[in-house]
Amino acid sequence: MPKSKVRKKTDYTINPVSRTPVKVKAGPSSTWYVAVMLGFMLIGLAWLVVYYLAAEQISWMNDLGAYNFLIGFGFMIVGLIMTMRWR
Repeated sequence: MPKSKVRKKTDYTINPVSRTPVKVKAGPSSTWYVAVMLGFMLIGLAWLVVYYLAAEQISWMNDLGAYNFLIGFGFMIVGLIMTMRWR
């Protein structure tokens, strides 16, 4: 039976010289960023709550129909995406 080849250990090591440095932003996010992020999430939540509770009394909101879900969830998704850059 033939003997299998032994792999060299150097094939699996990472060369630290070839790595490119990545610039990292230092420090936490500013307070306005957090306020805008939370504001988007709360505006989206408030939009959906108002749509469910008072859509019949607000004619322009009733005319939007199912687009109210797009608007409300859109605001919340923008706030959620902003959380990825929050430090």
